Amino acid sequence: MKLKAQPAQLDLFASSPEPWSVTRVNRYVKSLLDGDYVLQDLWVEGEVSNLRVTASGHAYFTLKDAQASMRCVMWRSDVRRQDLLPQDGQSVLAHGRVSVYEVAGTYQFYVDHVQLAGIGRLYLEFEALKRRLAEEGLFDPAQKRPLPPFPRRLGVVTSPTAAALRDILNVLARRYPLVDVLLSPAMVQGDQAPPQIVAAIEALNRHGDVDVIIVARGGGSLEELWAFNDERVARAIVASRVPVISGVGHEVDLTIADFAADVRAPTPSAAAELAVPDRSELQASVRAQRMRLAGALQGWLAECQQSLHYLREDLQRASPLDRVQSLRQRVDELSQASGLQLRHLLALHRERLNGLIGKLATLSPFATLERGYAIVRHAGTGHVVSSVGQVAADDPILVRLHDGEFEATVSQT
Repeated sequence: MKLKAQPAQLDLFASSPEPWSVTRVNRYVKSLLDGDYVLQDLWVEGEVSNLRVTASGHAYFTLKDAQASMRCVMWRSDVRRQDLLPQDGQSVLAHGRVSVYEVAGTYQFYVDHVQLAGIGRLYLEFEALKRRLAEEGLFDPAQKRPLPPFPRRLGVVTSPTAAALRDILNVLARRYPLVDVLLSPAMVQGDQAPPQIVAAIEALNRHGDVDVIIVARGGGSLEELWAFNDERVARAIVASRVPVISGVGHEVDLTIADFAADVRAPTPSAAAELAVPDRSELQASVRAQRMRLAGALQGWLAECQQSLHYLREDLQRASPLDRVQSLRQRVDELSQASGLQLRHLLALHRERLNGLIGKLATLSPFATLERGYAIVRHAGTGHVVSSVGQVAADDPILVRLHDGEFEATVSQT
C-alpha cells in the first residue's frame, strides 16, 4: 500500500535535529493517513468480534480475518442509520476511512456503513454496474421523458399475483378511473425474471397504444429485488418509446431500474399516483377555474356596462336631437319675428296706402263732382267737353254728376 502525504503536511513536519514528542509523531502519522485518498474511501471485509455499543450510542468492534485484525469505531449518528448491527462472528462488508486515534497512538477504521458480506458483494456489483451504465449516459437526466398529464392507457409490468398490482389498481380506481390498464405479466424475482421483464416492456411498446409504463414489485431483500438490477432490464427501460416509471420495493430500496427509468417512485402505489392525475384535484381545479371564469366574465361585463354608459353619455352629448330642438326653437323664434315684422311691414304699407288713397281721393274728380261740378262728354265721341267750341247746337251730351249721369242736348252754343 502506497502512502501519499500532502506537501503542506510534509513542510509542517520537516526533519529536525530536535527530538519529537509522542503527540507530534502521532499527529504526523495521522496526517499521512488522512492525506491518502485510498484510505479515506475504503471497503473492508472481515469477521466481527468484540462488538460493544456504549451508553453514548457509539459502537466499537474488531474486524479480523485469518491473519490479522483491525479496531473499528462507528459513531452514534452512523449507528442510527443502520437497519441492523451485525453480531459477533458474522462476516460483514464495512465502509469507512482509516485514521489514527492520537491519544492512544493506534490506527482505527472509522466505519459509516456495514452490511452482511453476501449482500456486500451484491452491493459492489450494483455499484459497478451503476457506474458503468452512468458513464454510457443511460442515466442522463437530459434524456428523461416527461409523463403525459392525462394518460388514456397505462401499461403495468409486474406479476399478476403480486400485491403491487392490487395496490396500483386501487390507487388508479381512486385517483383516475378513466385510465385503462394493460397488464404485461412477468416474474419479478429469480433468474427468469430479467428476460421476462424485458419481454413485457417490449410487448407494451409493440402494442402502440400505451401512454406510460409502470415497472413494479413490492418490497423485499436485496436478493429478492436483484432482477431489477439486471443490465438487460435497464437497457430495455431506456430503449422504451413509452415513458417508464419505476416503482420497485420500498422507499429506501434503490435499483438500477430506478436510475434507468424516466421517473422513480418509492413504492408501486406511489408509481400509480405519479402516473395519473388526482380526480379530486382536477375537480377542485375545475371549480377554481369556473370561479375564475365567472369572476372574469362578471368583471368583463361590468367593464362593458361602464363603457356602454360612457358611450351613451358621449352619444347624448353628440346627439343631433339637441341641435334639432335648438334649431326648432330658433325656427319658432324666427317665425315669430318674421310674422311680427311682416305684420309691422303690412301695417306700414297699409298706412302708406291709406295716405295714398287719401291723396288720391283729394285729387279724384269725384271729389270735385261732390262740390257741385259736373263732367260733360260728347255722347257721340265720348270725349270730355272742356270748351263750348267742342259742341254745336243739338249735339247730344252726357253729364256726369257725383251721384249719377244723364243725357242732354245742346240748345245753343
